[in-house]
Amino acid sequence: MKLSILPAAFFLALVANSIAQTPAPAPSPSPVKPPADYDLRWAVKIPMRDKVELNATLYLPKMSDESPPKAPVIFTLTPYISDSYHARAAYFASHGYVFALVDVRGRGNSAGEFEAFAHESEDGHDVVEWLAQQPFCDGKVAMWGGSYAGFDQWATAKEFPPHLATIVPVAAPHPPLDYPSYQNVGETYDVQWFTFTSGRAGQQNLFGDQKFWRTKFLDAYKKHIPFKDLDSFVGNPSANFQRILKHPMADAYYDAMVPTIDQFKKITLPILTITGQYDGDELGALTFYRDHIANASSETRPKHFLIIGPWDHAGTRTPTDEVAGIKFGSAAIVDLNDLHRQWYDWTMKNGVRPEFLKDQVAYYLLAPGNTGANGEWKYADSLETLTANPRTFYLDSKNGDANGVFRSGTLTEKKPSEAADRCVYDPLDTGRGENVEGVEPNEKTAGIDQRFPLSIGKDGLVYHTDPLRAETPLIGCPKLSLWISMDTPDTDFEADLYEIQPDGTSIALWSDIRRLRYRESLREAKLVKPGEIVKCDFDPGLFVARRLMKGSRLRLVISSPNSIFWQKNYNSGGVVADETAKNARTCHVKMYHDATHASALQLPLREPTASRP
Repeated sequence: MKLSILPAAFFLALVANSIAQTPAPAPSPSPVKPPADYDLRWAVKIPMRDKVELNATLYLPKMSDESPPKAPVIFTLTPYISDSYHARAAYFASHGYVFALVDVRGRGNSAGEFEAFAHESEDGHDVVEWLAQQPFCDGKVAMWGGSYAGFDQWATAKEFPPHLATIVPVAAPHPPLDYPSYQNVGETYDVQWFTFTSGRAGQQNLFGDQKFWRTKFLDAYKKHIPFKDLDSFVGNPSANFQRILKHPMADAYYDAMVPTIDQFKKITLPILTITGQYDGDELGALTFYRDHIANASSETRPKHFLIIGPWDHAGTRTPTDEVAGIKFGSAAIVDLNDLHRQWYDWTMKNGVRPEFLKDQVAYYLLAPGNTGANGEWKYADSLETLTANPRTFYLDSKNGDANGVFRSGTLTEKKPSEAADRCVYDPLDTGRGENVEGVEPNEKTAGIDQRFPLSIGKDGLVYHTDPLRAETPLIGCPKLSLWISMDTPDTDFEADLYEIQPDGTSIALWSDIRRLRYRESLREAKLVKPGEIVKCDFDPGLFVARRLMKGSRLRLVISSPNSIFWQKNYNSGGVVADETAKNARTCHVKMYHDATHASALQLPLREPTASRP
């Protein structure tokens, strides 16, 4: 359901294509030509503890008589209508598993009311235990699925259903870190997604009409419609949308959806976590992974494996060798259906460990250049070993001039001693939305598009490293720390990192967004006093693995997410969802790089390597 980590200017514009949060028309691409050797049980009702009945479609291994053989059961719990996953279910049923497609409450043919993320913990538990008692089940139940169906695996696991044997959470969002907001910054996409999941039937065609949504979001942006009215503005007043607006920051409402520290300690079942470097829910997936690894026992940790592919959100289910113009290479194409099957065989049928899982962490190292050649899978015993010992690059400029690609500041390992850079964010300036994002996008090249960086002027800051003297691996999690003062109580910043190759090709590497009032905690707002120098860390823990070309430079762009795809912050310090043009205050920003306030980018660059032929 989430988006790819391409630069924020294109971050949310690519929903229906390969950068899709949930590709239209189906929420996940399915295998072609599903096998036909399975049996079916349609409209099976599963009772919940509160008497609500969820609807399931059961796919069973083909029977030779009327009594189905006992087998492990795999299920997915989805708001996207169970038929969307027909081919997946048919695949696993043809390989000796019962597969149950279950509509979440309030969607499809399930009873009750749909409240996003709210009921999946208890409902997931009850589905597990009901399936385990059926005559076709051998007592072992597993879960499958990505995005929303990745989240609800963690939600189910925290309730400890006795018969849950394993989970494979893929591209799992972590409320509220990366959905329904991104670190407390709202997304206009919320209205699009809540329209997709409105009512009981699928709204795939409407959801996938990107021209309609882009036009509506641009119109609301130009008219300065308050974020709280966006659902009505597009024509679909949404109780779910209004509900999340009541929770603008991390709080007990969201805490109830995810495991507590104590629950993480008690989750001991085998887990395979899967995400991608261009998966917009990488933040959620890796947060779940890190929280479990940090709290699990020494006996449990070796049972949790992690795969970080190069993929976008959709690719975590059906991999491709290219996303938005960024080429991965043929090694990126992994048969994830087969890998899932091998995992289930290992954990539920006493099979052998999947050969692909050579160590606890598998990650894809992208090749230098943009041909995809020589991309390869690498392995490590932990994610922590891959993120250690970063190199620090300090932001600097000559005479405080860093306002553009062709008049940029520098990223240098020499600590600066003076000066500051300045930029201005005017919430009433709609130029970016109208001239960059409102233009018909080309999803096939968004990852190499430079329109946004080239549009930066006084509204942002740009910094470059010197050209790399040799091919250099970038493997780990970049982190940016900015020292800032401003004349408004609040504003938003985005930071985007690119590789600029010797021929001028731009490759999107990393992106993050911060709302200044939440600079110290996502649970408490702290407005900025005029002239006060504050530190803002951009440290989402997003993983990057690419061999940078000899002669490449790294480009860092800092700006405001003044975008048709993000909730606009009018800088007043009030309730952002309520703000309109009348609340707007122009924000004048100073970004410091002196000896006391050294703004810096930490990059996990490894020792240079000899260029490959």
